[in-house]
Amino acid sequence: MTKMEVKYVDFPAQFEESKHETLQAVQRVFERGDFILGQDVEAFEAEFAKVSNTKYAVSVANGTDSLILAMRVLGIGPGDEVITASNSWISSASAIGLIGATPVFADVQDDQNISPERIEKAITPRTRAIMPVHLTGKCADMPKILEVAKRHRIPVIEDAAQAVMAKIGGFTAGSAGLVGSFSLHPLKNLNAAGDAGILTTNDEHMYQELKLWRHHGLKNREEVVHWGYNSRLDSIQAAVLRTRLPKLPAIIEKRRANAALYTERLKGIVQTPTEGPDEYHTFHVYVIQCERRNDLLKYLLDRGIETKIHYPIPIHLQKAAEYLGYAPGGPKAGLLPNTDRQSSRILSLPINQYIRKDQIDWVCQSIREFYGKKI
Repeated sequence: MTKMEVKYVDFPAQFEESKHETLQAVQRVFERGDFILGQDVEAFEAEFAKVSNTKYAVSVANGTDSLILAMRVLGIGPGDEVITASNSWISSASAIGLIGATPVFADVQDDQNISPERIEKAITPRTRAIMPVHLTGKCADMPKILEVAKRHRIPVIEDAAQAVMAKIGGFTAGSAGLVGSFSLHPLKNLNAAGDAGILTTNDEHMYQELKLWRHHGLKNREEVVHWGYNSRLDSIQAAVLRTRLPKLPAIIEKRRANAALYTERLKGIVQTPTEGPDEYHTFHVYVIQCERRNDLLKYLLDRGIETKIHYPIPIHLQKAAEYLGYAPGGPKAGLLPNTDRQSSRILSLPINQYIRKDQIDWVCQSIREFYGKKI
């Protein structure tokens, strides 16, 4: 059988491309010795706020902490509910559970993003926040979600972990709601060399409180305003991220070009991602929806093509979420039909910025052959 290796990610290629400036940036941190909340952290926050079209940004240790801290500032806790999506990475729901609140899941649309109509139907007197997830690098329908939130006077926390610089309806991800939460995990388009996260907001009170919550609640070295977390972005990670942030627009454009090739070549074979006229999709992942997904995954792997599933088991069907009642036999079973259906059909194709055109051609040729379509 003919094979062509197609990697899902290529960290060595990224390092080789930027080795000199990366090592120089890390060296400068060591020379200064400002490892915690240092010069590069402050600079990176200002630079990230600018690309996100917000007034403020507050960096933290990871994306999960960013969600937790946003809810802490809002005073959300036991007895409260937060509406989110179940087809996300587990942090979207676990962050809610970890502060003692209850995750409430709303079903998604065909594009995998949470439905504004389903959000509104899920609102109860205990709803304290709406947390849409901008899945795959495509913004949820923020204009409609903001309308729902305004009618019910509920704050919006954008889980923009996968969507740095994505746009919809004039909004940049993280700028539409009260606060935006981002992960800068190594697999993201803007990636640290380890865990990292950041929050964005236009609200000064939220900004000041986030700075307290991420740093033990310290007003200064001697005064603690309230108990807080130890969730600070390392200066070394900030230095690495600062070298990568200026390259992000070109990275996104390369991924968008790869996505366009996939969409053109796979039209009529599988369901491909969509992008509306007022949207800017950044393609953290390129997800097709298809029949016989598991068989296709194995077929591609046999041909040297690495693929992933984001995510094969929705959060509401995880053991940790049993108490919420969405599993078969539970009181909320069947409330998420699109989420359930898509979980058996989704497959993420390799789309990283280092993939060559002939590799994309090989992936598409293999998929067409699997489904018995003429090349």
